[in-house]
Amino acid sequence: MSAQEHGLLPISQHALLVGKRLAYHDYEGVALLDAERETLARDLGDKEVLILRNHGLLTVGETVGEAFWLMMQTQRACEIQIAALSGGAPLRMLGEDIQELVHQQGYKLDGNPNGTLDWIALRRDLDRVSPDYRD
Repeated sequence: MSAQEHGLLPISQHALLVGKRLAYHDYEGVALLDAERETLARDLGDKEVLILRNHGLLTVGETVGEAFWLMMQTQRACEIQIAALSGGAPLRMLGEDIQELVHQQGYKLDGNPNGTLDWIALRRDLDRVSPDYRD
């Protein structure tokens, strides 16, 4: 998906949850140069999801849980888009009004950053299955 010129399309709930929080960064080669820190920060701006063109994803959040949740939502949105495009039929884009509604509905649930409950559950699972991850 990061290699598609049109980027993430508004075709699924997952895409709408991250769409207004999304920016793009053009590929600059293997990230070894300090100068790319500045362009990454500039391109991210006030957003929380950065699609690294021809490379992958970067997410940030108020908490690790929120950054994790945003990564999960964006990854799923990309998977849905690739599957939809592979069908060959025209895609049905969701309108700006529903994009804004879903953005507002999904921005923060109960006043907590998204992913709070997901992150707590994941850590509980990790504590049970592989407690050495904390070392």
